[in-house]
Amino acid sequence: MNIPKEAYLDNSATTRVYPEVTWEMKRLMEDEYGNPSSLHRRGTAAERVFAGAQEELAQLLGVKARSLVFTSGGTESNNLAILGMARRNRKRGNHLITSQVEHSSVLEPFKMLETEGFQVTFLPPNEQGFIEPEAVTESVTAQTLLVSIMHVNNETGAVMPVSSIARAVRQKNPKTIVHVDAAQSFTKVPLAPAEQDLDAVSLSAHKFHGPKGVGALYLRQGLLAEPLMAGGGQQGEIRPGTENIPGIAGMALAAQISMQHFREQPQLLQNFRQQMLHFFQSEHPDCRINGPTGQQAASHILNISFPGLKGEVILHALEEHGIFVSTGSACHSRSKEPSHVLKAMNLDPEAMEGAIRISFSWMNTEEEIRYALEKSSVVLKELKTFFQ
Repeated sequence: MNIPKEAYLDNSATTRVYPEVTWEMKRLMEDEYGNPSSLHRRGTAAERVFAGAQEELAQLLGVKARSLVFTSGGTESNNLAILGMARRNRKRGNHLITSQVEHSSVLEPFKMLETEGFQVTFLPPNEQGFIEPEAVTESVTAQTLLVSIMHVNNETGAVMPVSSIARAVRQKNPKTIVHVDAAQSFTKVPLAPAEQDLDAVSLSAHKFHGPKGVGALYLRQGLLAEPLMAGGGQQGEIRPGTENIPGIAGMALAAQISMQHFREQPQLLQNFRQQMLHFFQSEHPDCRINGPTGQQAASHILNISFPGLKGEVILHALEEHGIFVSTGSACHSRSKEPSHVLKAMNLDPEAMEGAIRISFSWMNTEEEIRYALEKSSVVLKELKTFFQ
């Protein structure tokens, strides 16, 4: 058996790009380098690539191609959805709802809107990091313009019942817009915006083995959003700027490959998670799982704390063996502040300080998981002996 040189288990932060995607992007940069807005054949060729990628991604989502807007990534998609729709539709109400466990690219735009006169409700999660549909609907009023709840939490793996939330919100206020940050769920958890009655959905290519710097926003037809930038008239003037053709095509191809894995190996990521979970609970019965279990837990994320140990210490000890995990969201990994997600769940300081996040992808292998388990056993025993 070949022993892996490393086990990359920080896939919620970013994923390795599929080799097929790398080659396709290289080909496009060399062969299809035209501006899709140009009228000559180089331009029309690039425009066909754009349209083809848009159609491919739309088919995977079960939506119309013209309802997709390509962006620079999940952060821009979230900002465009939240700021754009709130500002453009303000006459429909000035109350907004989100949760305390959202990604910073959702929380910060809502805080910005507060300074513009909007009233924002930040819903707390339950002790497992889960947002209950009842909590959302109880906060909906006649003035509620927008509800934004993530599909899968990037730190705990909590799968939010976005379909139930959307239906309940509609019953209470049919005019309320429902936005979902699906950066962590697409190609890993079933997502169908039209069937789930979602008005807007944000995606990020580098979360499913596509390139960094590319994302997409689904906007239900007829829904208006104010652009964040001024410039050319590209993409219906919602997101002006010359389209990143290689990146957009790479995103569509990565989505196709990942969805094929999802269809052909639906239990792979869950098996990885279960192996890790069983190992930690057997070898270290005092460990704490931070997040939900069962169907409310995403198959690709495991957040766990070890009493008496610091997550950062565990991270670097594992890194010495080529095993890469994280202590939380990559956006805040260098911050000394505790995770806002774990804090909102009311975890005690020791549990927050000792938390690590392990996240899996379609490019992980059984050999990597076995290697990670073997080395984790040694590392954790050594650390417990040293610190306790």
